[in-house]
Amino acid sequence: MTMPAPAAPDLTGVAATAAAPETAGRSPGQLTWLRFRRDRTGVISACIVLFFLLTAICAPLISLVYGNDPYTRYGQERPGLLNEYGWPVLPNGGISGEFWFGLEPGLGRDVFMMLIYGIRTSLLIAAAATVLTTVIGVVVGLTAGYAGGKTDYLVGRVIDILLSFPSTLFFIAFMPVVESIFVSAQEETPIWLRAASLITVLTLFGWATIARLLRGQVLSLREREFVEAARVTGASPARIIFKELLPNLWTPIIIQSTLLLPLFVTSEAALSFLGVGIIEPTPDWGRMIQRGAEVYREDITFLIFPGMAIVIFVLAFNLLGDSLRDALDPKTRR
Repeated sequence: MTMPAPAAPDLTGVAATAAAPETAGRSPGQLTWLRFRRDRTGVISACIVLFFLLTAICAPLISLVYGNDPYTRYGQERPGLLNEYGWPVLPNGGISGEFWFGLEPGLGRDVFMMLIYGIRTSLLIAAAATVLTTVIGVVVGLTAGYAGGKTDYLVGRVIDILLSFPSTLFFIAFMPVVESIFVSAQEETPIWLRAASLITVLTLFGWATIARLLRGQVLSLREREFVEAARVTGASPARIIFKELLPNLWTPIIIQSTLLLPLFVTSEAALSFLGVGIIEPTPDWGRMIQRGAEVYREDITFLIFPGMAIVIFVLAFNLLGDSLRDALDPKTRR
């Protein structure tokens, strides 16, 4: 008698368990970190950005260990470093064991330390403008989207007007006006006033973009069931905004903030390049590039270092922002 063939073992459960993603049982934050770690471009970009941040924070310590500062005019105080025309005597812009990136043409300051302290200047202004822009944009966007009606209409028109302004031209025209209000023509403009003016102008024209984005998100979320349920239970508008809407908006807020900071770094450098940004003697990337553009025929080295620094930093921060967007919202992956 022919025996029946043994039944194949049921491996469905085992296969499902083996095929189950390693993300099972993880919190949203852990899933985001896992996705980000797998993105090699994002990790490398984060390391570069962290290096720039640590360099800016540790600039005084670097100056102490290095032995030079960004303000002393070494080329004018010590003979033999600059020639009679103000150009470094040594090749490649005066690069040596004492001056790693060479000397500034004319004044003879240490380029390496100017670059290090220039990071502090650009990041301080850009970070302050980013924080203020994000806070104002979030408040305005949430208010306009949730309130609706005339409030939404009025805020929308203000945003349209701000976005229609030629911001660069306004920056150039606005800075002298601010200085004339607080400082007489005979007085020198304080550095803090220049920095505060830059932060104010960047914030004034920066919040509209993030406010418009969040307004659209809130208009979509306020009609969802969980918001309606909170409203029916008698929750106050403040509770609905902070407990129901805001937790669902952290992803676009974080992404927009990471993209705003490099934008403000380049904007600050551009304004300094045009002569309406940070003034002497405070080191600044934009002014270094402006000076390098004047002397590049005789000393191309002085232009290369700040140019490469700003390109690397902005590129790394933009790539980091893209990686964070993909990690926080996988649906946006191309």
